[in-house]
Amino acid sequence: MPIFCYNEFGPMEQEFIAYPTVRGVAYAERTIPETFPPHWHNDAEFTVILKEGSRYKIGDTVYKPAAGDILLVWPRELHELLHMPKGGAAFIQFSSSLIESNTDLFAASRFLNACHLIQAKKNPALAKKIAALVSKIRAAREQKYFVESRSKILASEILVLVGDHVMKEYSQQIAGKIFSDRSWAYIRAACAYIAEHSSEDISQSEVAQKIGLSPYYFSKLFNEYTKTAFPAYLANIRVQRAITLLADPARSITDCAYEAGFQSTTTFNKLFHELTGTSPREYRKLQSRNK
Repeated sequence: MPIFCYNEFGPMEQEFIAYPTVRGVAYAERTIPETFPPHWHNDAEFTVILKEGSRYKIGDTVYKPAAGDILLVWPRELHELLHMPKGGAAFIQFSSSLIESNTDLFAASRFLNACHLIQAKKNPALAKKIAALVSKIRAAREQKYFVESRSKILASEILVLVGDHVMKEYSQQIAGKIFSDRSWAYIRAACAYIAEHSSEDISQSEVAQKIGLSPYYFSKLFNEYTKTAFPAYLANIRVQRAITLLADPARSITDCAYEAGFQSTTTFNKLFHELTGTSPREYRKLQSRNK
């Protein structure tokens, strides 16, 4: 599940994205460089291709999108801009919290993260809708009031469009297997319960009981849908909660750890570094510097 930052990123540079105009959402067009080295960040990056000749690398795959295509880079994915013609694209970057604070989107992360290219030739209506919403995010910056809210609503609309597209394709591919509306309802209920009670000492058996499944079947279903073990999923939720708490300078890092649901600061520091690529203390410094 690419939503996690694994150690194989090692020497690759992590980019910390500043949001000088709108907190949590950025738009760029004229400032896109011709090339950019391998890197990753905790934010999503969706690119509208405007000219032929672009080349991207996401993970181990090289993409050569056509004009009108939409390229999707998900949070904490290693990617590289191999070539971009001048004026060849426009893109938005937005905080992973837009995905991770919504349980239905977060539950579908496994499926979303497998989608990196929406081709205009194959899905013209969808590509046009996403491009139009990206343009609206650019225009929203000129509004006098509620620029942040407008931008985040538009970014969420894009996520829902991509989500509908991905889930429809996936359900058709494995129809009759484990995927069904009923099993998906169980997963959404489980993710909602985990998000609501993540600061408590909850277990996989407790979640299974709350949604009406046996621990064995819930474990099997949860792993199949999310491609993530329950402890890792819960840890990610808690780290995201801690990131939100760290934004308050009045809270100590220890308080943030315990309020997020961690039982020890050692575990918190270890998992925080695994998931974000930095320590809580350094993360707070970098976020403060970006502001």
